Amino acid sequence: MKNKAVFLDRDGTINRDVGYPNSYHLIEIYPYSFQAVRLLNNLGFKVLVITNQSGVGRGLIKETELLDIHHRLHQDFLAQKAQIDAFYYCPHYLFSPEVRYRQDCSCRKPLPGLGLRAARDWQLDLSQSYMIGDKVEDIQFGLNLGVTPILVLTGYGEKSRQELASSPHQPAFIASTLLEAVAWIVDREKK
Repeated sequence: MKNKAVFLDRDGTINRDVGYPNSYHLIEIYPYSFQAVRLLNNLGFKVLVITNQSGVGRGLIKETELLDIHHRLHQDFLAQKAQIDAFYYCPHYLFSPEVRYRQDCSCRKPLPGLGLRAARDWQLDLSQSYMIGDKVEDIQFGLNLGVTPILVLTGYGEKSRQELASSPHQPAFIASTLLEAVAWIVDREKK
């Protein structure tokens, strides 16, 4: 049996976007994010964070620091009885000083590489899955992956809504926050 998932952007969606945080003490989780993830867990969705982290390739954050941030995020959500099943990230930057990060990859949103990897890892039915994020790239990623994209107005959301206004690529829903986006999913799943 195939699973369904909600892909979540990290910065600007789950937590405040502060640029390139290299320490967990710089992460400020939106208080409603815990409830939002719990609701998704209760609906049986896999919750998968998909995040571009070019700060690694730019040399602004070490990959070990990023992994620590994700581990601690995972633990903080578990402490609130909310399960993030996995974190997928793109560390690449085309002009990276480190060769291993200097590549034009298929895993940087809006390209679907990370989502396709997650779909294989979790046996996902993408047609029953969603993407929630605050950037144009998140909406394009959702469309490229074949999932239902939702824009949140936190982070870069308001700027993204303006950019998307004249685009043929539209989110299925625009929500003020992650919790409102999840409430829309809950309502849609009941129908």
